[in-house]
Amino acid sequence: MDLILWRHAEAEEIREGQLDSDRVLTAKGRRQATKMALWLRAHLPANTRVLASPARRTQETATHLGLPYATDSRLAIGQSPDAALLAVGGLETCLLVGHQPMLGQIIGKLLASEVADWPVKKGAIWWFSSRGTEGGNLTFVLNTVLSAKDIEPRKFR
Repeated sequence: MDLILWRHAEAEEIREGQLDSDRVLTAKGRRQATKMALWLRAHLPANTRVLASPARRTQETATHLGLPYATDSRLAIGQSPDAALLAVGGLETCLLVGHQPMLGQIIGKLLASEVADWPVKKGAIWWFSSRGTEGGNLTFVLNTVLSAKDIEPRKFR
């Protein structure tokens, strides 16, 4: 199983009276999402299932991928890492488009078996692969950590 965590790209600051979930991507965020989407399309297995938070900025980020995706409320702002991991249940390859601190907390669970707030840059991915089971639980190895600024655009067109 592969699990790819993609933090939404840069979003506008929240305005007075606006819901956090209604924030949209900035121009920089759209560039980040486009660049990462090009890289992901070149590397994702054909059977990848894409799940996104219902928040507008994650929906916009996922849309840049140009692949079908499902909206899953278990990835919404404020949800627990355990709720998000339940969304993955049994999928062979899954790309989760979500938020901090939940994504960083998932990383802590996968790498250190504890919920911790690992930093995840806006628009970045963390790609994990399972390496088997220990004590009935899947164990994971970290394959890639990549931010949009790390990508050379000419290599993935």
